[in-house]
Amino acid sequence: MSKYNPNIHHRRSIRLKGYDYSQAGLYFITICCQDRICRFGQVENGKMKLNEYGKIAHNEWINTPKIRTNVKLGEFVIMPNHIHGIIEIHDRGELNSPVTKESHSPVTKESHERKGVCKTPPHPIPQQPQPPKSPSNNIGAIVRGYKSSVTRQIGLLGFKGKLWQRNYYEHIIRDEKAFQNISEYIKNNPIKWMGDKFYLK
Repeated sequence: MSKYNPNIHHRRSIRLKGYDYSQAGLYFITICCQDRICRFGQVENGKMKLNEYGKIAHNEWINTPKIRTNVKLGEFVIMPNHIHGIIEIHDRGELNSPVTKESHSPVTKESHERKGVCKTPPHPIPQQPQPPKSPSNNIGAIVRGYKSSVTRQIGLLGFKGKLWQRNYYEHIIRDEKAFQNISEYIKNNPIKWMGDKFYLK
């Protein structure tokens, strides 16, 4: 599992508007099911019990580093209607990925003031001609690829509805304390499911 490295992951004075989500760092990602419908199983006695769809969601998340060699996975959990995970980008990719509309993270009020905005445009195109760049290794591409793969496989089992909420949630992990707090939050998510933001009665 990835460990926080202050020499690599610490960022100062980052403005999320126009932030390059392909640069090296740690990111806390949450992806939700459409209308927060529970598609992946249920929590029993504080433990997540994955159904067939949930197992696909789990396995595809595990496969992410095999597809994208600049990515490592930290703590993650498949919940009944959402996924929490830490993603480390350990060398620089290309281009910008979409910045998401809000953050769902066990962090301070100050951190929430830095949250991103949905569909923030990329940096202005430089005046000098630039060679083509690939967006395949940024956060937006990682999330899109994951969603697409899970949707395709679940579709083969007969699912025909809309699986995913359109956007995703992100939070940049800036220091060791945040990394530890978020890792613990993810691990304890099933235990605290009934009080979770995404819990539906």
